[in-house]
Amino acid sequence: METPVPGPVVTGDAALVAGYLEHVGVQRRLAERTVNLYADALQRLIQHVNDAGFDARRVQPAHVRQWVARMHSDGRNPRGIALVLSAWRGFYTWLARQGHVDHNPVQGVRAPKAGKPLPKALGVDDAVRLASHAIEDDDPALEARDRCITELLYGCGLRIGELVGLDAVPGPLARGWIDLDAGEAHVLGKGSKRRSVPVGGGASQALRAWLEVRAAWQRDDPALFIGARGQRLTPQHIRLRLKRRSALAGVAAPVHPHMLRHSYASHLLQSSGDLRAVQELLGHASISTTQVYTRLDFQHLARVYDAAHPRAQVRRAKTGAAKTEKREEPDADA
Repeated sequence: METPVPGPVVTGDAALVAGYLEHVGVQRRLAERTVNLYADALQRLIQHVNDAGFDARRVQPAHVRQWVARMHSDGRNPRGIALVLSAWRGFYTWLARQGHVDHNPVQGVRAPKAGKPLPKALGVDDAVRLASHAIEDDDPALEARDRCITELLYGCGLRIGELVGLDAVPGPLARGWIDLDAGEAHVLGKGSKRRSVPVGGGASQALRAWLEVRAAWQRDDPALFIGARGQRLTPQHIRLRLKRRSALAGVAAPVHPHMLRHSYASHLLQSSGDLRAVQELLGHASISTTQVYTRLDFQHLARVYDAAHPRAQVRRAKTGAAKTEKREEPDADA
C-alpha cells in the first residue's frame, strides 16, 4: 500500500481563511457561489494586510476604513463594497469565536451609501404588445396559459409568488384565487397579508380561454397555472417562458415578471396620479415604497415635454451646455 503524499502545509492568514471558508461551506451550508464570493473578498483582505506588512489578526477599524476608501476611489460600486465588508465581518466574527482576535475591526464600518436604482418598467406600447401578442406556432394550450400569465402580471400587478400561489377555485387551503364574476383576484402577499385587486377585461378574457383548455392537463393539483404533467408551475419556469415570449413579441429588453409589476404601477400612476390607490393595489405596507414610481412618472413626463413642448429646445440646449461646462470643470476634490 502506497504511503499518501502529504499536501502543502497551510499556515498563517491563509490557514485562517481556509478554515473559515470550510466553516461557511460545510457547517453553514452556504451556496457555492456565495463561498466563492467570500473567498475573493478574503483574498483582497489578505492582499491588503500583506501590503501593510502585518497579519490579519492585527487589523484595526482605521485600516478597514482606509481600504474601503481605496476601493471606493478605485471605482468599486457601493454594493460590491458592502459584499466585501460582509465577508470580512463574518470572518472576524468567526476568528473571535475561535479565540484568534479579541474584537471585530469591521464591526461598525459601513459601505458608502448606494443610490437606490429605479425599477425597470416597459413603455405602454411595449407592455400592450407583449400582453396581446399571439405565438401561432405554440401549442394552443401553452399559448393560452402563457398569455393569461402575462395578462395577470401586467393587468393586476401581481408578484411572481402571488401568481404561482393562485388556485383554480377558492378553498380553505388556497393561497389565492380569482373570482371571475366579481372581476377580482384575491392573493396572499408579503407578510401573509391578503389583498384583492381588480381584474381587467383583457385578463378576464385570457383567463376564461385558459380555463377551457386547462382541464386537459388537470390531475390532482389545484394550482391555476400548471404544466402538461398537471403540476403547479415554478417561478423559474414562468420567468423563462416570459423571457421567451418577450423576445418573440419584439420587445427589446428581456422581460421578467417584476418588470410587468413595475409597468403596471408606473402606467397607473401616469394615468391617475393617485399614489395612495397605487399603494393599495400593489400591497405596499409603506407609501415610501410606492413613491419610487413618482420618479419614473417624472422621467416619463420630462421625456414628453422634451419631445413636444415648443420651449423644450431651449431647455435641452441649456441642459446640454450645463453638462458640457460641468465636464470641463476640474474636480474640486482632486
